[in-house]
Amino acid sequence: MNSLIDKIARPEIAALVPYKARGGASADAIVLDANENPWPPLSGSRNNNRYPEQQPTALAQRLAALYGVNPEQLLMSRGADEAIDLLVRASCRAGRDAVLITPPTFGLYAVAARIQGAEVIEVTLDDDYKILPKAIAAAAKANPVKLIFLCSPGNPVGSLIPGNTVFELAASCPDQLLVVDEAYIEFSGADSVVSALSDFPNLVVLRTLSKAYSLAGIRLGCVLANAPVIELLRKVLPPYPLPVPVVDEALRALSPVNMSIINQRINQIKDERERVFTALGKSSFVRRIWPSSANFLLAQLQVKTDILQRLRASAIHIRDFSALGAGMVRISIGSAQQNNALLSAFGVLQKPSLPTRSSAVSRQTRETSISAMVALDDSEPVQIATGIGFFDHMLEQIARHGDFSLVMNASGDLHIDAHHTIEDCAIVLGTALRKALGDRAGIGRYGFVLPMDEAQAQIVIDLSGRPALRFEADIDDAGAGGFEGQMVQHFFESFAQHLGAAIHIRADGNNTHHLIEVIFKGVGRALRPALRREGSQIPSSKGVL
Repeated sequence: MNSLIDKIARPEIAALVPYKARGGASADAIVLDANENPWPPLSGSRNNNRYPEQQPTALAQRLAALYGVNPEQLLMSRGADEAIDLLVRASCRAGRDAVLITPPTFGLYAVAARIQGAEVIEVTLDDDYKILPKAIAAAAKANPVKLIFLCSPGNPVGSLIPGNTVFELAASCPDQLLVVDEAYIEFSGADSVVSALSDFPNLVVLRTLSKAYSLAGIRLGCVLANAPVIELLRKVLPPYPLPVPVVDEALRALSPVNMSIINQRINQIKDERERVFTALGKSSFVRRIWPSSANFLLAQLQVKTDILQRLRASAIHIRDFSALGAGMVRISIGSAQQNNALLSAFGVLQKPSLPTRSSAVSRQTRETSISAMVALDDSEPVQIATGIGFFDHMLEQIARHGDFSLVMNASGDLHIDAHHTIEDCAIVLGTALRKALGDRAGIGRYGFVLPMDEAQAQIVIDLSGRPALRFEADIDDAGAGGFEGQMVQHFFESFAQHLGAAIHIRADGNNTHHLIEVIFKGVGRALRPALRREGSQIPSSKGVL
């Protein structure tokens, strides 16, 4: 056996043979090995009468690619919480072994250890909430420590442990597993320490989909480690830890077309974190606030104020960390609108702001996988990748001339033709704009124009909520740039239906490229005044659109 595993594993766990749940059977195999009911349930669309894979292959491959490891270096669990529990159960004997933590830190490390009957050794952070590597190494050598838990960025402080510090500690503690919990690493801008797995047999990294990937509700996390550690953990892993709906939801959410939008949202949270940090630093209710590399801030409130009552009156809930000292709290970073409500309660929002108008839509079918994010009150970024270059250029015209931000990615069955991709992009874009408009209060509602060289287009738009398209343009069937002429009208039919708009298009010209482009530019220019927010009233005598 691996010498490190000999030192780390509980002997009775090392002697176990991992439970072999189903795996390796072909899709059309007759499976009579797990005492399942042969008929699917009477309700639902899935064959949930069958057990799932213990470690689903497709999801393991997707997560391995996401985190930059080999599949054999990855173990999926029900959230990183279960991963912590697996590590403790596999290594610590009750009354004999210990784990080391660095408080203040995530409380579950100590809870999992104490449930197992393991001792908890504490090496507290210094006055600046930084770890003390030499003290950690000394304590690990002086005690029967099997696991050292580090949280980076830390919870509740948000401070990042430099990679070199982690590596030096891994080298100085070769007989312990150094477990680095990177639940918040995506918000830090720093590289994961997972790149050093091959250099340190005792390095273990925990990751979660709960924070950056908006999947807290499905409970999915990962252990990233060298294969011997993964094999040890398999011995204490339940036979079927991941329900089929969880696996399906994770695969949909982590579709490559969604990644640019996920990254945009992470960047928005980072920008909001800095805005809230700066603003709270000016509040008379805040005694001190610490910079953070996570999606939260640690602050110390002035205790002789009514700030907690003000927060309660605004139905704003923050986390009490008074165990760290009087007035200590942790504040999660929310949406811009949520953060504005927080800042108003703290008395540092100078002027009320209108609700943000943005939305994100993901649509996945057997033919296409498409995601789009729009922000009506921003003009950047505009990033489009559909696999059809000319179509990308046309969608960019709508966003640029419409003066709104659009991030769109599509993967479709272009080996057949471009029809499905173009049609579904129209559906997704129209849906995203409709959702961003909300109740359409304050919008200009109407828009029109546009000449381009020898071509011209007259575009009339009414964001009425009632879809209709009138299209008058003679476009050559060959189209331009792989974008068939007939697809122009079809795109705007789908777009109008899912946006909820009456769109009238009349265009003519001699150059097909120009003719198509003037239509897309014209629609963008017509959208610009229609989307623009001019007040707060619903622009309709009915009072509703």
